Amino acid sequence: MAHACFVAFVTVAAVAADFGPRFDAFKAVATPGDLYRFLYAMPKAADLHHHAGGCWRMEDLLDVATNPARNGGNRFYTRIKAGTCPDDPSPWRRFATIAAFTWKSLTPCQQAEYVPLDELSPALRKEFVNSLRLDQPGEGRQEFFEEIWPRLGALGRSIDVFLEMTVETMRRYGAEGVRYLEPQTIPMGMLAADGAIIDPDEFHRRMASRLAQPDAVATGVAVRWQVVVLRFTPLAERAVEEAHDFVARHRDLWVGINMAGREDNDKGHPRRFLDVYRRMRLRHQGIGLAIHAGEVDEPNAHMRDTLLLGATRLGHGNNVLSDDDLLLHLRSRIAFVEINLVSNLLLEYVPDYSRHHFAELLRTGVPCGLSTDDSGMWDSNMTDEYMTAVREFNLSWDELVRCGRASLEWSFAEPALKQRLLEGYDRDVRAFEQRFANADWKPLLQSIRPVAYGFAARRWNVAF
Repeated sequence: MAHACFVAFVTVAAVAADFGPRFDAFKAVATPGDLYRFLYAMPKAADLHHHAGGCWRMEDLLDVATNPARNGGNRFYTRIKAGTCPDDPSPWRRFATIAAFTWKSLTPCQQAEYVPLDELSPALRKEFVNSLRLDQPGEGRQEFFEEIWPRLGALGRSIDVFLEMTVETMRRYGAEGVRYLEPQTIPMGMLAADGAIIDPDEFHRRMASRLAQPDAVATGVAVRWQVVVLRFTPLAERAVEEAHDFVARHRDLWVGINMAGREDNDKGHPRRFLDVYRRMRLRHQGIGLAIHAGEVDEPNAHMRDTLLLGATRLGHGNNVLSDDDLLLHLRSRIAFVEINLVSNLLLEYVPDYSRHHFAELLRTGVPCGLSTDDSGMWDSNMTDEYMTAVREFNLSWDELVRCGRASLEWSFAEPALKQRLLEGYDRDVRAFEQRFANADWKPLLQSIRPVAYGFAARRWNVAF
């Protein structure tokens, strides 16, 4: 019966007075595969909460890391054995990855515990990429924070790998209709193939040069960067100062500052940084501030205190519904909440989506939008966020478009770029609506060639 309703709906020839009712009728009867095709093709504007490294597609990473023409002539080694060397103090972590200059400094016994990435067997290649994402039941916060990021190791700090993976990520996001990324990274401490530390200003110069190359431009994705500070480290206040100074020197690409790290580590609580942010506002103006806040299980004042620091964007906000006064305050549109649906489920900040705060924020007027957080480590993409929003919260077409537009409105992009992106988004949405306005949707959907990953296959049995 549902299939018959779907066919009857998609063959309507008359132009609908409003696209919303057509979408509502479609999603009520659409198969998961057809809904996914539709959402993959729709314009999606921006991903504002986006960790460089965490959003890399791990198969792409392995390809870049084993290609000397793209990795700066480096060679990387990953650990596959343990306990073979006497008096070895290093902790055991399978698939911990190091660069050649580190491998050469090890003893012969220690070297034998590693294998070059370019010599991994097909079975080990599969294990390696899977070790860098949450793809098994029971994997959660501990695996993500304490194992996966350390496994990434030298790959995340190699400037050559970083630049190439930036363009690979732009290409992947551009294919599904994302036009603006605002990744978070640490520009201090990038390394050359010989282990030399890259000056942050040189990193900026090389990034600007790479983004200007034809393959990057051809993705159709604009990128502006946030400097991320690990909030629980002993020198985090100094890192906040360095981040402000760096962004102020390079405003052509760097637009904001973020603070990340486990909020259940009390050393990184927001009020610790109140003094340093107030001092930085005496020195700098116009630097965006978006901070992870409320990514915890228990009620606390982190979101409220993060607003006090001056943030206009709050990452996650999982415990916002535990603070009635804050929720009322946010309805005055003083800040934007970056919603990460896939992340919150896989890291078990919600047991299921019936306990998620997204619908309450969206439908009570709190500015918010969808983002991916660490899509490479979730084995997901931006379409999965939209698919989750529609399937779990029955989002309307208007709400989907409003989330996309809000993500551009609350971005830290410079005014000229923001205006261009907003105009382009409105134009793309109108064209998308017109494309589906009179047509038989079934053939249109079959002509769409989406790319879906492991999360979509596991959650909705969607594969193409």
